[in-house]
Amino acid sequence: MEGTVTAEPTTRPTTESAPEWPVPPREGWTVDDLDTLPGLPPHTELIDGSLVFASPQRRFHNVMIRLLTNGLASAAPATHRVYNEMTVVIDRSNGPEPDVLVVRREAVKGLRQTSYPVADVVLAVEVVSPDSESRDRDTKPHKYAAAGIEHFWLVEMEGDDDHPVVRVYERDPVTKAYTCTGVHRERLKLAVPFDIDIDLTRIDEM
Repeated sequence: MEGTVTAEPTTRPTTESAPEWPVPPREGWTVDDLDTLPGLPPHTELIDGSLVFASPQRRFHNVMIRLLTNGLASAAPATHRVYNEMTVVIDRSNGPEPDVLVVRREAVKGLRQTSYPVADVVLAVEVVSPDSESRDRDTKPHKYAAAGIEHFWLVEMEGDDDHPVVRVYERDPVTKAYTCTGVHRERLKLAVPFDIDIDLTRIDEM
């Protein structure tokens, strides 16, 4: 189950002893710790200085990430790059990991890179999971908007046939909050951040 924790056990529990937990820094963990703490599970996020571990995901989550990543990558101009599940550094206490993200090409430094600065992120996409609804719908979009990410998509499963719905948001420069500009259920056709046309019904083929 996905959850928020502030420490990782340094040893496995045994019948003779209780697990030992490292004491987090007074200010909480930092984004640098994501690359240096031993034994962190893949796709660990940092939200307000606390570590958030990913739970096993539904097929919907995996397929939507692939569908959107492939669709965005095929449409992206040479000035942009598309990735999935990589850390976005907002500040020292916040390193969320959008399911899909579009970054400016100049942000790409090399194959050993593990994160991107938030200033270079053009679009962040979250595919909602049962265990992370609050973070995906509230916490992370609020942080993305406040940090200046202009475009945000929220993807959910809807209806008796579990079809995808993509809610598209753009950042208001005055309120610095997201405004919903469209809800897409069969086809995602947009002109920003670049021309995009993704057939959402292809999820059944994947």
